[in-house]
Amino acid sequence: MSDFLKLVGEQLRIIRVSKGLSQEEVAEKTGKLGFSKGRISNIEHGQSNITLSTLETLMKALDIAPEELFNFQKLSGVTDIEEKNIVLDIHRSVLRERNLDEVKYVVRITNDFLNTIDSQSKKNSSNNQ
Repeated sequence: MSDFLKLVGEQLRIIRVSKGLSQEEVAEKTGKLGFSKGRISNIEHGQSNITLSTLETLMKALDIAPEELFNFQKLSGVTDIEEKNIVLDIHRSVLRERNLDEVKYVVRITNDFLNTIDSQSKKNSSNNQ
């Protein structure tokens, strides 16, 4: 499939995960169209060529606007997506072996770290203007 489909799929996955939703929950929210978990998975992996109607249904299920879906600034490129997925799978595997408090701590520290980087980037970009 195309790089664009992979980007859109990855963005949908990122948004779904950030909202704390499973693929099954998103599938349930598609209403009468009744997308399956497998269909959601195929879309997220860029393995399914979707129509605008399907995309609109998913956006409604995730309660997002087009500008949120098509904001690819956080994705460096399709080739990075595969590498990121490998690294994330490794981290997921390592974290599964830890207790819940330790996992929560890692998530909290990671969020703090990323927020710090984001705020520094915003300062730098406003200083450069």
